[in-house]
Amino acid sequence: MGIEIERKFLLAGDGWRALVERSEPIAQGYLVAMGAIAAGHAKSSVRVRISGEKAWLNIKSATLGIERQEYEYPIPLADARHMLDTLADGVLEKVRHHVMLDGAHFEIDEFTGANQGLLVAEIELEAADAAYPVPSWLGAEVSDQVRYYNVNLIDRPFNTWTPAEREGKENA
Repeated sequence: MGIEIERKFLLAGDGWRALVERSEPIAQGYLVAMGAIAAGHAKSSVRVRISGEKAWLNIKSATLGIERQEYEYPIPLADARHMLDTLADGVLEKVRHHVMLDGAHFEIDEFTGANQGLLVAEIELEAADAAYPVPSWLGAEVSDQVRYYNVNLIDRPFNTWTPAEREGKENA
């Protein structure tokens, strides 16, 4: 079974930019999105993602927290483009920056479009209690805040959030 253990953080500075090893544009859309999950009609999100000349279908359990079921399968690029154009409720675009620090791989997503200004760092771990580096540019953890999940950013983009929500205040 595929299990993803991932922590999400806001960024507290730009010190990470000097550590970027590579960056890639990503476009993704949801075939089963937050509306179906919120209505109780689905137990998972189903996402199509394109990065460069590669594409994937991703299924992720709709559970809150750092540990979720996740399955990912490569699909033909033409199929992914067609699905994004005809089956997705919207397309989320971002640039993913890869940063290695003390043996840990951080993925920093810099969102565009209606989510312009949102920067989220993610780190995948081997275990929920695994240690990881905490550099000065890593800000508040938002792993348990559902509004930061990509599946929510199409229906409720960053540009509609309150200032408190943008700062990661949980009860905003």
